[in-house]
This record gives sequence, structure tokens and C-alpha cells, in this order.
Amino acid sequence: MTTLSPAPAPAAAPEEPGAIAPLVARLGRAGRRLRGADLARPWVLDTALVAVVFLMFCLPDLLHGGVVDADGPRRFRLAFTRLPLAAMLAAQAALVLPLLWRRRRPAPAFAAVAAVFVLQWAVGAALHADVALFIALYSLALHGRPRQLPWACAVMTAALALVAVRVSVVVSVTDALFFLLSTATAALTLGLVIRIRRAQLAALRDRAARLETERDQRSRLAAAAERARVAREMHDIVGHHLSVVITLADAGACATAGAAAESGRGAEALRLIGGTGRQALGELRRVLGVLRDTDAPPAGPQLSPQPGLADLDALCHGVRAAGLDVVYRTAGKAEALDEGVQLTVYRIVQEAMTNTLKHAGAGTRVDLAIDIGADRLGIQVRDTGKSVRSGRRHDGQGLLGMRERVALYGGHLSAGPAPGGGWTVAATLELGPREGAA
Repeated sequence: MTTLSPAPAPAAAPEEPGAIAPLVARLGRAGRRLRGADLARPWVLDTALVAVVFLMFCLPDLLHGGVVDADGPRRFRLAFTRLPLAAMLAAQAALVLPLLWRRRRPAPAFAAVAAVFVLQWAVGAALHADVALFIALYSLALHGRPRQLPWACAVMTAALALVAVRVSVVVSVTDALFFLLSTATAALTLGLVIRIRRAQLAALRDRAARLETERDQRSRLAAAAERARVAREMHDIVGHHLSVVITLADAGACATAGAAAESGRGAEALRLIGGTGRQALGELRRVLGVLRDTDAPPAGPQLSPQPGLADLDALCHGVRAAGLDVVYRTAGKAEALDEGVQLTVYRIVQEAMTNTLKHAGAGTRVDLAIDIGADRLGIQVRDTGKSVRSGRRHDGQGLLGMRERVALYGGHLSAGPAPGGGWTVAATLELGPREGAA
């Protein structure tokens, strides 16, 4: 016959750590509200502490006539002195009332309590209100100056030694000192631990505030740098193409106003205007698309690569169509250059050509030379146009953008009138590894 044994009782599920979280959160909120109320009315907490000490330690002595009962053992009655009710009440008030200033004036409060404590034990009286001395020592360790603690510890040791001598008829001096000094050490240690913890929390809050400020500053600096970069790109891209558009428009107007034989040239100029305008619009959309904060896939055409040395031929062709006579030569291995260097070279040449279109006009000869070495790259753009007044012929934003680009590669830039007339822009880029470069 088969017997069925009862199923084992399910084991009690261990308490999940998450179940304690609401209690901890409530305690934290209560602590924050208590600290806020204490900051608003600090005297309330001190008064409440005095009231608690009176109810727990003073009131029993008043009701029972002191620590030692009149009917107790004779050795207790010989060791301790019974105080009259008025003297007992005065001693209790002198011990407890200084605690009202334990946070604002911790050193004077401790000195007052210690003086009353020593005077009381000098006459042989024992009171439960003596616990005020340990509370005063705790408050001094928490709120007082650190240099005041050595003399406070010395006073505390002397006072407790007096107590140990007084109670020697009841308990040995060694046992009494061990108990009393352990209690004093606990009060002192508790005050110091809480003080150190508060200092650490204050340091963490200050560090968090400083880190937040530094983060905001870095964000603002990054935004400013990004705006400067976008402004430079916009100037280099749109400025060049619009300069070509304006020059071609002027050429087209002159051609269509001339003889009928020039009509073909005018039509070609107008076609180039349309093509250059569309190219400028596309590059403008590409630059502004970088600033859009969206995760959606682009609805239009995909972004094209940044221009490089291979695109200089197309740039020179467009400038030639605008009326400049461009002679372009290059030396070295262009395919060995990275994209960043090629983009920098392209933008510098583009800006130099734009300034030539603006200030020198059609019919000007431009010599463009790019020399690529092992660790250095040289760029020279020289035209035969006339220099403007004061020998200055450049756009302030354009020259600033070229200098910033050259500075990224540790090079230098010079722009000014050329010997024998015209204008020269020369730049040198360092291609070797630089310390600190990303």
C-alpha cells in the first residue's frame, strides 16, 4: 500500500532589497524636511532636546529624591550626598539649560556644563542629568573648532576621574574609568564621524555644482566653436559661388548688350550662372543639414563627399568661365594626402580665387601652384590684377577663415601685394605628425 507524504511547506521567500526602498525614500524625505525646518527655526530643535533630557533624566530624580534612595544600602548613602529639592532643581537647570546654545556656542556650553558637573561631584551629589556633559562633548566635536577638542578632552578626563574616585566605595576605580571614558569616547567619536560625513557631502555638492558649471561652459564653448565652423564653411562655399554668379551675370549682361555675334557667349554665361547657383544651393543645404537634429533618414539625395584636390580642375574651369585666365600646376603625390588636408587646400584656393574675382575682375591671369612634399605642402595663388587702395585686397572673414584652416596644420599664411604688381596668397601646411594632434 502506497502512502502519500505531505508536501513540504514552501520556504519563506527572501525579502527583496527593493521592498526596503520605499521606507528608505520616506526616511530620506523626512530627514530633508527636518533639516529644512531646523534651518528655518534652529531654536525649536534645541528646545526639544532640553525638554527630552528633562523628562527622561531630571524628572525621575525630582520624583524619587535623587539617584540614591534613602532606604538603600548604607554604603551608597555614605558615598553620595542627597541634595534638597531646590538645590537639585538648580543643579539640573545649570546642567541642562546650557544645551540650548550647544550648536551656536558649543565651547561655552561645554565649559558651563563641565563646571557644574565638577562642582556637583565635588560635594558628592549624583544626578541623572549628568548625561548633559556627554551631549555637550558630542556637540563640541560636531559644531566646535577642532583646536578646542584637546582641552575639552582633558577637562572631560579630569571630571570623570573625580567621579571614579567618588564611586570607588561601590565599584573599582579602573572599572569606573573604563565605563565613563568609553562613554565619552563614543560621544566624541559620534560627533567627529557626523562632522566628517557632513564635510564630505558638502564637498561632493560643491564638486557637483562646479562640474555642472564646467559642463555648461564646455557646451557653450562647443556651440560657439560649431557656429564659427559653420560660418566659415558658409562663407567659403556660398561666398565663392555667389561671387562667380555675380561675375557671370555681369559678363552675360555685357555680352547680350553687344553685337549679335556675342549672343552665343551670353547664353553660355547664363547657363553657367544657373549651374553655379544650383551648386551653391545644394552645398548650402548640405551644410545646414548637418545642424538638423533628427534621426529620420534624408528624403532627398545623399550627402556628397567634401571637395579635394581632384575638384580643383572643376573649380578652375568655373573661374575661367567667369573671365579669369587660370594656370594650374601641381607637384607631388596628391593621392597620399588625407581628406582633411585636401579640403583645407581646396578652401584656401577657393577663397583666394573668390577675392581675385571680387577685386581684380575679368581678364586677370591667375597662377595657381601646389607643391606637395614629404612633410610640407605649399600653396601659392598669384594674380596680375591691380591692388586696391592701401595695398589691401581681402575679405576680413575670408582671410580669418584661411588662417584658421592653416593653423590646424601648424602652418602659416601670408597675403599681400606681389612684386611687380598683382596679389599673392601663400600658405604652408605641415604634413608630419604633430604633438597633441588628434
